[in-house]
Order: sequence, then structure tokens, then C-alpha cells
Amino acid sequence: MIKLIKIDEDSRVPKYKQIVDSILQNIANGNLKINQKIPSINSFSEEFYMSRDTVEKAYNILKERKIISSIRGKGYYITRTKLESKVNVLFLFNKLSAYKMKTYSSFINTLGANAHTDLHIYHCDETLFLNLLDKFEGAYDYYVITTHFKTDELKHLSFTDEVAKAIQRIPEEKLVLMDNIKLSLEGEIIKIYQDFENDIYNALKEGLEKISKYKKLILVYPDKAVYPYPRRILHGFRKFCVEHEINFEILSEVYDDMILKKGDLFITIEESDLVNLMKQIRDEEFVLGKDIGVISYNDTPLKELLGITVMSTDFNIMGETAARMILNKEKGQFKVPFNFIDRNSI
Repeated sequence: MIKLIKIDEDSRVPKYKQIVDSILQNIANGNLKINQKIPSINSFSEEFYMSRDTVEKAYNILKERKIISSIRGKGYYITRTKLESKVNVLFLFNKLSAYKMKTYSSFINTLGANAHTDLHIYHCDETLFLNLLDKFEGAYDYYVITTHFKTDELKHLSFTDEVAKAIQRIPEEKLVLMDNIKLSLEGEIIKIYQDFENDIYNALKEGLEKISKYKKLILVYPDKAVYPYPRRILHGFRKFCVEHEINFEILSEVYDDMILKKGDLFITIEESDLVNLMKQIRDEEFVLGKDIGVISYNDTPLKELLGITVMSTDFNIMGETAARMILNKEKGQFKVPFNFIDRNSI
């Protein structure tokens, strides 16, 4: 089998990428069959005079794509020979949540059966993000990336210098920046984004008639969240309150012994804060939507079921648009709609 592999020493294509491409080409040509054994990493390394790390990187990519698998003590084998996927996509999310998964589901449903998408979560961690990009460099047709990171103090960070350098190594025709495009990149790339500051500002303006009936507007912005939120949300909130002369307060959480007063209108971001607030409103026998109002950030099916007013990006459109632009080979940027959805809680 080793004789089937072609490595061009003069090529500028990285060696690990040549290994991956050569094995895939031999599968497509019928030279490699399912369950066929392939050389060990050490054998491959010695045959082509290349580092063991290079071969291991190629094999790891093939394992991630489920083309090969390893059996302890026996070696590596071909496990998939049907390479029908026309588009291979790496999807990097900063966290798992109901609304993030709504975006992902609409994305893969729109792409359809002729595409393969691998989802990885980097938990707002710069090191994990950089390791994933390094591991999968050159392995996919498209890289769909959200950029939300955290500092040691759990503050939100759109990107770091190292993140920017890593993303810039991705060919622009393969890059899709999603959700947060604070990172400014030149070139013909796909950008599907939220405008966090203006989104909340405009949504609150849309609900101004009802909001103005309350005595105080309270934003619960978690400044020590495990997955921190963009501070541009704060900027848009303050801008709205100042311009419309609304009495406001910003809290970091809903406290267990919160002092609630008639005429308060709360905006919650974290699910845990919403649950805690709703419990206290019920326990103190306030009337939701009359005595105390509640608006939640980012819609979910449960909030719709409970009749909670929300301000939310249309996450279905976010995923659908990214997939459509990939399928149609479109470039450019698209601002995702952000809506004020009036229900029974104000």
C-alpha cells in the first residue's frame, strides 16, 4: 500500500495534507478497500523520511473524518470508502446552548445530505481554539467560526492577537465568520453577524411604549459568567436608558433575597437568573406583566411556552444564511435580524 502514496518534495502543500489527499484519492480510485490495513505511523515516517508528528497529524485528520480507525496492538485500517460528501465543514462554537444548537441544526439541515459537518466546542478558551485550528488546518472545505473568548477575570474578549493570526491563515474562500465579527478581516469572506450594541438598543426602542410604563429598568448582566457575554450589550442598554431618561440599574445576578418592588422591569440574560427571578415573583405573589415585568435575552422554546417576552436574534436565519452562502458560493456579509417579541411578561 505504501507504494500508492505520492509525496511531492517540491510542493508547497504541507506534507500531512499530501498524505490525507493521497489516501483519499486512492480510496476514490478503488485502490484502498474497507478494512484494509495501512502502514503504521513509524513505518510511514521511515519510508518517506518525514517526522512522526507529520504522519500522526495526517492520521488524526483521517480518524476525525472517520476514514480510518486504529485498533490497539494491530494498527490502522480503512473504515469508510464512501466519500460522497461534496462539502466538508468544520464548525467551531464557543459553547453549547439551546439557541446555538438551533443555529447549528438549521445550518446542517440547509446544507443537506451532500455535506459533512464536524462540530467542536472550544468553551471560550483560547488555547483549545488554537489547538483545534492547528489540528484541522487544511482538512476542510469551509471553517465556520464564532469568536467569543474569556480573560482570566472572566471578561468577554472578541479575539486575541494569536487568534487573529490563526484565523488569517485560513484561506479567505474557506472562511465563514459567524455571530461576532469584531475581528476585522479584509478580503472576500462570509460574515453572518449580530450587532450586539445596536441590537439591544433598537429592540428596546421597539418596546418603548410598554417599557416606559415601568418605574425602573434593571439589566441582570452576569459579569463573572463561565461563558461571558459581549460588553456591547451593556453599552446599548445604557444608551437606550440615557436617551429616553429611564431610571435604570445594572446587577450582576438575581440574588436569592432580591428586593422586588412594583414597577420593576427586569432584563435577564442567563437562564438561571430568569428561573430564580420567576420563582421569587411567584413566591412574593406579584403579578407577572403587571406588578413586575420580565424580558429575557435570546429566545428558546421554553420561553415561548411560558409566555416570556424576549429580545432575540433569529438563530434559524443565522444558520440557514451561512449554509445558503456556502452552497451558492456567495461572499459578503449579512446582519441577522434581532427582534423584540412581545408576550405576556410585560
